[in-house]
Amino acid sequence: MRWTSVVVVGAIVSLGFLAGFAIPASAQSVTAFEGARLIVGDGGVIESATLVVDGTKIAQAGGANDVRVPAGATRVNLAGKTVMPMIIDTHVHLSRTREALIQDLKLRAYYGVGAVLSMGTDPYELLDIRTQAIPGAARFLSAGRGITMPEPGRTTAPLWITNEAEGRKAVQEIAEHKADVVKIWVDTRDGKYKKLTPEIYAAIIDEAHKRGLRVSAHIFDLEDAKGLIRAGIDALAHGVRDKDIDDDLVAMFKQHLNLVLTPNLPDRGVKVDLSWLQAGLSAGEVAKLESVNYDRPTAQFFYGIQARNLAKLNAAGVRITLGTDGNRPWGPHEEMLDMVLAGMTPMEVIVAATRNSAEFLRIADAGTLQAGKSADFIVLDANPLDDITNTRRISAVILRGAAVDRTQPVR
Repeated sequence: MRWTSVVVVGAIVSLGFLAGFAIPASAQSVTAFEGARLIVGDGGVIESATLVVDGTKIAQAGGANDVRVPAGATRVNLAGKTVMPMIIDTHVHLSRTREALIQDLKLRAYYGVGAVLSMGTDPYELLDIRTQAIPGAARFLSAGRGITMPEPGRTTAPLWITNEAEGRKAVQEIAEHKADVVKIWVDTRDGKYKKLTPEIYAAIIDEAHKRGLRVSAHIFDLEDAKGLIRAGIDALAHGVRDKDIDDDLVAMFKQHLNLVLTPNLPDRGVKVDLSWLQAGLSAGEVAKLESVNYDRPTAQFFYGIQARNLAKLNAAGVRITLGTDGNRPWGPHEEMLDMVLAGMTPMEVIVAATRNSAEFLRIADAGTLQAGKSADFIVLDANPLDDITNTRRISAVILRGAAVDRTQPVR
């Protein structure tokens, strides 16, 4: 697979939506994208907007009458298009070698994902990639090695602990490697293993907070969610999955206004249209996906529990982010549809996937399309506020002011 980035400053080549647009060889380092509907990422929409990009940053963003395009700027007509911020995925598990990890990040950019948080299965020696602005690759954040009770037969990537002292020592190790968050697993895996006890996870959370780190928890059961909230957890990396939540949990969320929910909805268990993936995947890869693309009542039941729980917490005003839990670069587009089908509006889902996710990851210059932010945005052929699956109709991706080459199928 060939990956190249075409910078939208200096000498620019026509690519994708720019095809047929004559750009002078002496173009300045400023480009004005004009005429599109602009979904800001904070709940706002600007019709017939102008977005001025200077180098890697957004210089101006607003209505056509409110933006002054600098003399000599390259002008790109996006009439009929919709522009939204690049998506941010706050829960992934990426490859564990350097070359494969970078490839994962480039695949994310292809699908309009601008940043990811890898949750607890990363070798420490790969964390330096976080400081590298790799052309055509999404930003990388990481929890390093997460923390769980021993799970023989499963991955040994996380740190296995059995008591409070070991939990605190694990946090100290994670802090020494300057991970972005601490990830913990509180789950018996269908009764196969012991799970972190309230005493142990309370010690982990306490130690992490002393060191300026937040803690995100993989959960399954309602009672564990409540116990973790009482212990001061910062984020739940899954919704409750064993049963419908009660009013007590909703009240606890309301009492902890900074608590973040990343629902990570499961497969809906219904046959879906995968044709939108054909441009980016090989025929063999699509065939493999199709082989498990059929109705599964058990999965539908499992999705139903989590969808109802998400709807209830969303209605209560809980802070929600987007996460996909795995290594499917196109997964955010599936998750966004699942969130809408669970009861969220397309705008609520987009805000969760952009501004809220950026704020949770403390990425100050992403998540919204405003002056001073990084020029990270997706140009769409149709409006996702009408139909959230329109996020899949990508005309172009601009990452740090550079157009990601989407002319070659992803292999």
